Amino acid sequence: MNEYVKNLNRIEFVVTMACTGKCKHCSEGDHDSCTGHIDAEAAANAVYAVCKNYKIGSLMTFGGEPLLYPDVVCKIHKAASEMGIPKRDLITNGFFAKDPQRIKEVAGALAANGVNRILLSVDAFHQETIPLEPVQFFAACVKEAGISIELSPAWLVSENDNNPYNVKTREIIGAFDDLKIPVGSGNVIFPSGNAVKYLGEYFEENTAYADPYEENPGDIRAISFSPNGDVLNGNLHQKNIIDILNEYRP
Repeated sequence: MNEYVKNLNRIEFVVTMACTGKCKHCSEGDHDSCTGHIDAEAAANAVYAVCKNYKIGSLMTFGGEPLLYPDVVCKIHKAASEMGIPKRDLITNGFFAKDPQRIKEVAGALAANGVNRILLSVDAFHQETIPLEPVQFFAACVKEAGISIELSPAWLVSENDNNPYNVKTREIIGAFDDLKIPVGSGNVIFPSGNAVKYLGEYFEENTAYADPYEENPGDIRAISFSPNGDVLNGNLHQKNIIDILNEYRP
């Protein structure tokens, strides 16, 4: 086994970079021209192959807004469930449709295909452009479907800072009180993409911020697939995932 990936225990899929939000804090910048999604069959086959060779403890799908393509999300999570991956998470802003019947159908499909935790991104940044009501309805449907769900807000500076964005975020979180959904740790915004463009005044100049999502290239614990199939130094559509892992060098 390749020494650089011998500790691999997590798989992530960026399902799409298309998004229903236009968030000031987004580390990926503007999504206006983003289209397309990862190939569902190729992604599922990668899950099967990796799990036959590594002990994978968690899988996550996110975006962009992954539920713009719920069938793709479901196929990935079904594969993860079939291969016995215990933690199967989805990060979503909860806004992919306005029709209540469609929202309910998608929530049921996620449960049926093995999603066992949803991290719902709600905060001052998402709710600048995303209406709250369909997100609340989606959260209620997810609970009814039996999926564990928690709110996952983005905090500016720190969770305890009282800047106007955090004050608004706490207000938005309060709108979910009736649903009794726990609030997770969320994340503190990292200065990248739109965050630098729109929120630069909140970051200190000449300060080196540690990227919380950066992997140690010499000890890969998680692999993340891009919508076009890129992963590590290869691409799913050009080479088998196991060959990519075996041939990887920092």
